[in-house]
Amino acid sequence: MTRPNYTFTSESVSEGHPDKLCDRISDAVLDAFLSEEPEARVAAETFATTNRVVIGGEVGLSDQSKLKDYMGRIDQIARDCVKDIGYEQDKFHWNTIEVTNLLHEQSAHIAQGVDAAADKDEGAGDQGIMFGYATTETEELMPAPIQYSHAILRRLAEVRKNGTKPALGPDAKSQLSVIYRDGKPVGISSIVLSTQHLDPNLESSDIRAIVEPYILEVLPEGWITPDTAWHVNPTGKFVIGGPDGDAGLTGRKIIVDTYGGAAPHGGGAFSGKDPTKVDRSAAYASRYLAKNIVASGMADKCTVQLSYAIGVSKPLSIYCDTFGTGQVDDAMIEKAIDSVMDLTPRGIRSHLGLNKPIYERTAAYGHFGRAPEADGGFSWEKTDLVDGLKTAV
Repeated sequence: MTRPNYTFTSESVSEGHPDKLCDRISDAVLDAFLSEEPEARVAAETFATTNRVVIGGEVGLSDQSKLKDYMGRIDQIARDCVKDIGYEQDKFHWNTIEVTNLLHEQSAHIAQGVDAAADKDEGAGDQGIMFGYATTETEELMPAPIQYSHAILRRLAEVRKNGTKPALGPDAKSQLSVIYRDGKPVGISSIVLSTQHLDPNLESSDIRAIVEPYILEVLPEGWITPDTAWHVNPTGKFVIGGPDGDAGLTGRKIIVDTYGGAAPHGGGAFSGKDPTKVDRSAAYASRYLAKNIVASGMADKCTVQLSYAIGVSKPLSIYCDTFGTGQVDDAMIEKAIDSVMDLTPRGIRSHLGLNKPIYERTAAYGHFGRAPEADGGFSWEKTDLVDGLKTAV
């Protein structure tokens, strides 16, 4: 069990962070192919630097001759992402960046391990380990440090984009050190917020005056005290932001995407990967299972691990750890998991409805702790498995 009194820190980055911009483009490309063909196989990677965006990776379609027909859309998809995020800098502007598209056909040797044959189930797209986590410390059943780090940046993006605070730029990072007493989050010892600003004359104190009301708005009442240390743009000016200031790459913010370091993470990132890739779909399934276990009252905290082998449909192992908070033995929960959900790649996609263009929205502010949406977005955040789990144990 975790000791009761401690301080834990997590960080988040905004949609305009160079790596998040790349995640956004990769997932937008994925959504474009899934819109045309729900069973499309996509592994899209994006690199961004001054005045340039490079997109590469593999695409598998039922008719590979159609790939050329779709390729002309990639340039505009990238520009639309950059425009929506808000980059109109001299050296990184949505209308003037050079977009290079290097997407190509998926390897036939990879495809053969995934494709379903008449006499067997579809296999996993790769080997790997995936983790899901849930905890009662927030309403969303997420760790407080990462959940509120996301909330700060999401709120600042809202006031930037709606014109309330036009001085803010797209690139930003947040970090919260949360104080735990008796295992519960009760306050914040320090706040770190670095945000790009468009007016070069603004100082750190000016930026704090802009952002502080919105930070206080999203944090629980009483968590900020006179003892809370504030570090707002601690290095000074932050005018040059985004890929012009620091190159970006898909998949470099996997802890930001998940649980802020409060739980283990598997070996693979999510963005740009279609749901046959268990790096993504099984991580979603693991979160779904862990969240339903906690929502059912079986535990206050839960980690679920799944493991897979390429070309093999069923998980090699199912592991559950409730950290001593379980009302039911962990081994019994593992058996219940296996009985209430088909954890083959196709079973996960079917259960959670993952063959849809629902991924661009996941690229910033976390893949977990979000509200399920009517069109199937964030379906892995539903708690509709509670009754089944209770019956199974």
